[in-house]
Amino acid sequence: MLSAFLLAAAASVAAANPTVTFDTSMGSFSAELYLDRVPRTASNFVDLAKSGFYNGLHFHRVIDGFMNQFGCPHSKDPSSTRAGTGGPPDGTFVNLATGATETRSNGGNIKDENISRDSNVPYSLSMANTGAPDSGGSQFFINVAHNSNLDWFSGGSSRHPVFGRVTAGREVVLAISRVRTSNDNPVVPIVMRKVTVGGLNRSERQRYRSNKGDKEGEL
Repeated sequence: MLSAFLLAAAASVAAANPTVTFDTSMGSFSAELYLDRVPRTASNFVDLAKSGFYNGLHFHRVIDGFMNQFGCPHSKDPSSTRAGTGGPPDGTFVNLATGATETRSNGGNIKDENISRDSNVPYSLSMANTGAPDSGGSQFFINVAHNSNLDWFSGGSSRHPVFGRVTAGREVVLAISRVRTSNDNPVVPIVMRKVTVGGLNRSERQRYRSNKGDKEGEL
């Protein structure tokens, strides 16, 4: 009986999703990443976060009662008029769930992963895109309202797959959404000091290290 319990507990731990902590100039918040539901999208985020891509960027689009958008490399300069138009470099990354090699192309974009019917509910993390197919890269937004019209399965023109949800520090996310803005850009810049990924299981860590040639060391 005890052996069966331990095996079940081990399986539960192995199946747990990774987590991410966002350390911003307005406080910290944490989220679960839905690696089990949208593995390509979550793996893309993990790869960018582990590379330090997000560190030092600013929230460039904040709308009270709607969402907080982040992840454009041009937002390194909080006053850049190009903020919201950029993405990561083209290249490859490993799908942490399957071990497959995934590709970023045409401006750092990944293929759409419209496979899990997770709605754009408050505090969910969702991929930003241009509206065209396969146009998501590094930018994402955190919903602060029920935005089901953005669901890829809503039947509308907006198609934004959810890849995680804030689990702690929601008051920080809400506070960010309520700051004073000019053209949706925070008047007082909000910088992302550091993004830290944790909770990857042994297989996922091995796949990541193998893909990076073990240059990154332990996760």
